[in-house]
Amino acid sequence: MEVVVGRVAKAHGIHGELAVDVRTDSPEERFAEGVVLNARHRDGSTRPLTIAAARAHSGRLLVSFEEIHSREDAEGARGLLLLADTADLPPTDDPDEFYDHELEGLRAELADGTVVGTVQEIVHSPGGELLALDREGRTVLVPFVREIVPVVDVAAGRVVLDPPEGLLDDIE
Repeated sequence: MEVVVGRVAKAHGIHGELAVDVRTDSPEERFAEGVVLNARHRDGSTRPLTIAAARAHSGRLLVSFEEIHSREDAEGARGLLLLADTADLPPTDDPDEFYDHELEGLRAELADGTVVGTVQEIVHSPGGELLALDREGRTVLVPFVREIVPVVDVAAGRVVLDPPEGLLDDIE
């Protein structure tokens, strides 16, 4: 299984460097020299890219790949999703930390066992993380904070919600 660790935002400079929006808590490991990532194009096709260098710049990483040598090549890479194999991810030591892929697909239920949806994805916003729940084809966003999501039980395939009054009114 693969997870997104970055997205190419744009070309930078004239030598093929790319500005990458990081989607990992371990950019120093995921974007280390010599690491090979799978790059997924908008059409679904993939190709391997090898990191030649990476450096921080204005909230993004500027990344050089061995396979991209010019501004033209870099322009063609705009929008690529950069993927890493989940088997290559280090285990989390903190019981309150999870990889997005571990949460996706979990059943969302209330403390009494009432199922309110399925975790579709984790939305990373400037205000914090949100669980995007799929409820019969509709997406409902729930703040991913301990007060509202007190239990995350990956092994049992569920998250338990304790929503404040009104948060889930539109889906109950």
